[in-house]
Amino acid sequence: MAKFQNLFTFGALFVMIISTLSVHAMAEKLATVEKAGIAWEDGHATFYGDMTGRETMKGACGYDNLFKQGYGFKTAALSTALFNKGSTCGACFEIMCVNDPKWCIPNAGAIRITGTNFCPPNYDPHFYPWCNPPNKHFDLSMPMFTKLAPYRAGIIPVRFRRVPCVKRGGIKFELKGNPNWITATVFNVGGAGDVAAVGIKGSKSGWLPMSRNWGQVWQTSANLVGQSLSFQVATSDRKRVVLYNVAPGNWQFGQTYEGRGNL
Repeated sequence: MAKFQNLFTFGALFVMIISTLSVHAMAEKLATVEKAGIAWEDGHATFYGDMTGRETMKGACGYDNLFKQGYGFKTAALSTALFNKGSTCGACFEIMCVNDPKWCIPNAGAIRITGTNFCPPNYDPHFYPWCNPPNKHFDLSMPMFTKLAPYRAGIIPVRFRRVPCVKRGGIKFELKGNPNWITATVFNVGGAGDVAAVGIKGSKSGWLPMSRNWGQVWQTSANLVGQSLSFQVATSDRKRVVLYNVAPGNWQFGQTYEGRGNL
């Protein structure tokens, strides 16, 4: 009986130790999340366009048809404080309506969007200053705004945070330009979502850095026509992926090519 009690005591102690370690592990994980900048912040949200989303296409990030590129209605134009001169393009956010019982839809929860455009500041006192620095503001597509509040609300207080982007398939590159000036619009990027650096390599060249043209449009002046193209992509969280032979040797301007990998 004493032996059984000792075993029972040891087992209970073991469970307590494991539980304590689990609590500490969870606390460390939460601390890591806070340090990673994933804490909730306060901001506001409006919407632009109508329920068709046609007016939210293209924009300051360099994307084109957001439906074809996989973003759909789940997008927003970011204010100056969030846009960061285009470097935040492609980043994903979680947003919820708060502290407005008149307009916040009860139990609406949070929406997830990708930053695909820029909401420019307007210093004319006769117009709304919501996107002026230092305001953290999201100009959502109308279908996304109405998941949080009726369109009559116009503007709502929100809480938001950066979240990982979850994507299907590989990173995609839309190639444009001419033989002496090639641009690649980079999209469908997982993880942090916002591209910080891009490298390109032809089958007959070494690795060449591409420079940001605007938003997520990257450029090189190297003539790589007739060569298969490989890419390196790095995101703001310092993760990097190398994608070999993304575009075949007979690639064409105006076409989109998909790498075999993502972040």
